[in-house]
This record gives sequence, C-alpha cells and structure tokens, in this order.
Amino acid sequence: MPPRIKVLEALSSVAEGRIKQLSDKEATVVSSDEKREYQVFLDVEKGIANSTDNGTKYRGYIGYPIIAFLMLKGILPYDEEVASKLVGIEWRALNEKYKSYRIVEKIALDRYSKKGGDKDKLEDLVKDIMEKLEKIELFSPDEGEEV
Repeated sequence: MPPRIKVLEALSSVAEGRIKQLSDKEATVVSSDEKREYQVFLDVEKGIANSTDNGTKYRGYIGYPIIAFLMLKGILPYDEEVASKLVGIEWRALNEKYKSYRIVEKIALDRYSKKGGDKDKLEDLVKDIMEKLEKIELFSPDEGEEV
C-alpha cells in the first residue's frame, strides 16, 4: 500500500493535466517539477502495474503515477473539485526538502484548506481510494520477467 500522500499527489497530477494516456495500458506522467517523466504500464485484468517512479521501482508500493492512471481510467474515484485545490503543490521539492511524508502532507492539507477545500470531503475521498487500492491486486513484474 502506498503512503496516503501519494493519493494526494495523484489527484493533483490528474488535475494539472500531467498524465497522458498513450494506450489502454500505457501512460506517461510528468513530475511536479516537470523535470522527470514516468512511464506507466497497467493491465488490471492480468493484475500487472509498473512505473518508473521511485516508489514503485525501489520502495515496493504503488506509486502516484499508477494511482493517477487508475483514476484517469475510472477504476479509482476522482473528484475534480477536490483535486483542483491541490494544484500547484511542488511535491518533489517539498519531499526532498523535508524528507518526511507527514510534514509534506500537513503542508499540502494547509494549502488545500487555504484554497477553500473541505477537509472532510478530501479525507472521505482519500479513505475511499485507499480502501479500493487494498482490494485491487496488482503486482509489478521483476525486470526481465515475461508477462
């Protein structure tokens, strides 16, 4: 399971138009600082999800690019009103500066509230997404593994 903050990051990446669907199973996601582009592969029927982001590659959880693609495909819920209040957050810079998802999530929630965001609505959405993620069985094949 990904850290909750990755759901927030996915919401903002969709709202900012940083995800581009290339095919039914492939997408690219541009990082918040626009310096990186992540390749995403998703085959829900076979239970395969892979991405070139660090969370997926090195930390073993479903990274925000995969979550964003699941939202774009309608597999996970997405709320434009909620997501629009997360636009403009410099996720990468904040994560590198503070090296604490807890601190960065607090900063993101403060900015969300300052834009008039309803914290209860956001919390309900994040909880719903996390519950649905728990029920989706996805694995990331090892490099070179045939799929």
